[in-house]
Amino acid sequence: MDVLERIGQAVKENPVIVFMKGTPQMPMCGYSARTAQAMMETGVGFAYINVLTDPEVFENLPRYADWPTFPQVYIDGELVGGCDITLELAANGELKTMMEAAAAKAPPAE
Repeated sequence: MDVLERIGQAVKENPVIVFMKGTPQMPMCGYSARTAQAMMETGVGFAYINVLTDPEVFENLPRYADWPTFPQVYIDGELVGGCDITLELAANGELKTMMEAAAAKAPPAE
């Protein structure tokens, strides 16, 4: 499978996903740390991909949605943005609402 197809599949299969440097528990950059923290504070589960462990994704993700930086947050299949946008949404309460709505639409795990 082509790397852009793999990225697309991950975005489609996960109601909320963040492509970040490191993991939510062990972020490897300040932007990823702040983004993951804001997402965790919503109490809504989310998937993540550590771009540092997948050089193909690291190299090609900026082409996927024409967004040059990491982290990248996708909710309900759409790019929400990076750290600044995520923190702004968290501050005004929209992040939790968006994540809850996307999670509610997801089929139950088998």
